[in-house]
Amino acid sequence: MTVKELSEKFEFREIRPDEAEQAAKIEQICFPPNEACTEKMMRERVEAVPDLFLVAVDKEKGRLAGFLNGLATNEKMFSDEFFTDAGLHDPEGENVMLLGLDVLPEYRRKGLASEIMRRYKERENRRGRKRLILTCLGTKVEMYEKMGFRDHGISGSNWGGEEWHEMICVLNVNNS
Repeated sequence: MTVKELSEKFEFREIRPDEAEQAAKIEQICFPPNEACTEKMMRERVEAVPDLFLVAVDKEKGRLAGFLNGLATNEKMFSDEFFTDAGLHDPEGENVMLLGLDVLPEYRRKGLASEIMRRYKERENRRGRKRLILTCLGTKVEMYEKMGFRDHGISGSNWGGEEWHEMICVLNVNNS
């Protein structure tokens, strides 16, 4: 789908408190049990940092099709504690640790994940953030490289007992 078609089909915005349960269910669909965050963790994230979520709502069905969420920090390396402790969020943080890009299976391979990421990068750049940092499995490295991330090798994260790559996207901050 083109950007215009995606904009016509989906509403892109921050998450609402009543959508935490829906987001947790999507997370359970998109990630295996050892990697997915719990409903409690998702509720804590939504409550603590709704402004660092970007959801895509299917306008016709009135439900979430996908989302991206993170926590702001001045840390420069990903740590598993970001997954479990929403209290680590620093509203003034120059970096965003991305915690999950989730798109329901029926919406995949249409450009939605890329559009969510494009909009997220633009928004966080406007907010003056310097970097987006995430971890991904080796099978997803190429996808994130296409979204503007660089692979910085194997991460210190062992979330879910997996080996993760640390990916960083430097934003083009221009706050003059």
